[in-house]
Amino acid sequence: MDKRLKSELQVFNQSTVGESPGVIPGLAIRKLAGCPEHPTERISVGLATFGPGTHEHLHWHLIGTFHYVVSGKGIVRDIEGNVYEVGPGDVIYGPPGLRGAHEWEVKEMLQILTIKGTTDPGRAIQFNIDRGTMQSS
Repeated sequence: MDKRLKSELQVFNQSTVGESPGVIPGLAIRKLAGCPEHPTERISVGLATFGPGTHEHLHWHLIGTFHYVVSGKGIVRDIEGNVYEVGPGDVIYGPPGLRGAHEWEVKEMLQILTIKGTTDPGRAIQFNIDRGTMQSS
C-alpha cells in the first residue's frame, strides 16, 4: 500500500448537517453532498423535509432530478395533471426540462432524498410553471 495515498472517504450522520430553508415556506434542506462541507464532483444530494400542508407548485429543472421518499406521504402531479400518491420507498425521477415537470402536495411531514445531476447551483435552479398559461418563470 502506498503510504502517500490519503483517503478522502467521508462518513457522517445526516443529523450533524445543519438545515437551510428551501425555496418555499415549509421546506428545509440538509445538503449531504455537493456542497463546500461535503464536496463532490458531479452530484448534489440533499435530505429535504416538507412540513404538513406544504405545496410546491408545478416546476421543472434544467437537469435530471431523482427523489427517494424516506418517510411521510404526499402527492406528486406531473405536467399532464396525473396524480401519484407517494410514500416510503417510492422513487420519483424527473428528466431535464418540461417532460420532468412536477409539483408536490404534502399530506403529512414528508422526507425525501433528492439527487440532482450537478453541483452547479446555476444549473440546479427551478422554473415555476403557471398552469393556466403554461408559461415558465
